[in-house]
Order: sequence, then structure tokens, then C-alpha cells
Amino acid sequence: MIKAELVLEKGFLKSLRIYGHAGAGPKGMDIVCAAVSVLARTAYITLSGLEGVLVKGQAPDRGEFWMEADYSALQNADFISGAVTFLKEGLLSVSAEYPDFCKVSIEERQKNGS
Repeated sequence: MIKAELVLEKGFLKSLRIYGHAGAGPKGMDIVCAAVSVLARTAYITLSGLEGVLVKGQAPDRGEFWMEADYSALQNADFISGAVTFLKEGLLSVSAEYPDFCKVSIEERQKNGS
């Protein structure tokens, strides 16, 4: 099973951790794995390309991915919010359609650390 853990702060992505294997199909042909991978990579690429956003991340092994984002300038706040909503809703959609293969947890904070 793939597990995706999102931490949001005031609607902005602070961190994303994905780990595990869906097992919904053969290696290289697993639709659940592919969907989650595309959503995560697209979020990483999209956020890291924005001015005022620092993104760190890594995929150290197959079945492992993490990223963290810090925001120093929010001139792109609406765009960032939209990108994060797209990621969140996409992951929730995969989880709803394939509950035996993907689980999503979301922690929503109002301020740093709370």
C-alpha cells in the first residue's frame, strides 16, 4: 500500500511524504503508483519553479519520496494555493478510487507547528 502524508499550513504545502508500493499491478504497469508519482513529481517541479519558494526533496529509493517547501514571498499565493489543492484533491481521488492500494493523511496547521 502507498501511504501519502501531507502537512499543510494555512493551505500551503509544508511537507509531503510518500512511501510504500501499491501492488495494484505488475511493476512498471501499476496505475496507482503511476498516478501518485505523477502528482508528486508535478507538485515538486511546479513549486520549485516559483520565485520565493524553496523546495527540498528526494526520492532515495523506489517507493520513497519526500519534499518540504518554505515560502519567503507570496506574490504567487493564488497559484500556489491552486497547485496545492490540485495535489491534495488528486491524491484523495486516487485514494477514494483505490482504497486498498493508497491511503492519504492530511495534517492541517494554522500556524507554525500547531
